[in-house]
Amino acid sequence: MNLSIRQLATFREVMRSGSISEAARTLGRTQPAVSSTIAGLETELELKLFMREQGRLVPTPEAEFFLEEAEAILKRLEISKRTLRGLANREHGQLRIASIPEVASDFLPNSLSRFIADKPSVKVALASRTSSEIEELIAAQQFDIGFTETPRARNSFDQIDFDLECMCAIPATDPLASKEVITPTELDGYPLALLHSEHRSHKQTLARFRDAGVNFNQRFELQTALPGLRFVEAGLCALICDMITAYKAQEDGRLGMGPPMIVFRPFRPRIQNSLSILTPTHRPISIVAKDFCEFLSAEVEAIRSTMVRKVA
Repeated sequence: MNLSIRQLATFREVMRSGSISEAARTLGRTQPAVSSTIAGLETELELKLFMREQGRLVPTPEAEFFLEEAEAILKRLEISKRTLRGLANREHGQLRIASIPEVASDFLPNSLSRFIADKPSVKVALASRTSSEIEELIAAQQFDIGFTETPRARNSFDQIDFDLECMCAIPATDPLASKEVITPTELDGYPLALLHSEHRSHKQTLARFRDAGVNFNQRFELQTALPGLRFVEAGLCALICDMITAYKAQEDGRLGMGPPMIVFRPFRPRIQNSLSILTPTHRPISIVAKDFCEFLSAEVEAIRSTMVRKVA
């Protein structure tokens, strides 16, 4: 059986209008063309769909039954057309994103909210994972996008790298706040908050203190930098944190509406904290995923440019 969409649409219109002539007028076709289409449909189905009684076109019981099937098929086709148009217009789709916790809890949800604000049919799955887990998930094509610490290059994923650096957060009332740049010497014995000992920023910070020959006094060990801001607010420590955390703290007014309780200064020698956007190499990502990669890249680059100007 080889039914066509035109046959189904023509049949539905004849059933709705009750006549060949009305159906032809509605469809913008000739009566012979409509009659021929119905005849072809009856041949395909091996069923009589209409009878003529006293000059009237009367549908058979089989036609009444088949109408439900035809309408269901045509409705599904229309939904599919709308979905495909939505995909092409970036109105539909799904984003599956795996991110390190440092940005999954605040920065990334804010970026996603801005991106999908005018895309009500785009669905999002956001998972917080470690850097090594994200690499494997993207390599295995289980997620569309990974946002993580810059990994070693691999054939199984493509990456966009961002050369960022760490900042030093200091209580605004501390004499160190008057410094333009913070070095290990200024923090000799000063209580510090840092990410856990396996994090690359922790290892770099420890190395800087050792090279300077000064006392490294870590008071708080953190999984993400965000909670450390509260300790700095309370005047308990300084915090070595990433640029994104520093930027968001300033942008969101996270530190209150009055005079700032924390200031951010560049740390020297530089502590690198580069991030990357990963996508699978061997599976094309969707249009909406490509668009979000570009959107996210622009947001991260804007933060980097803003903070670099502040620390220059």
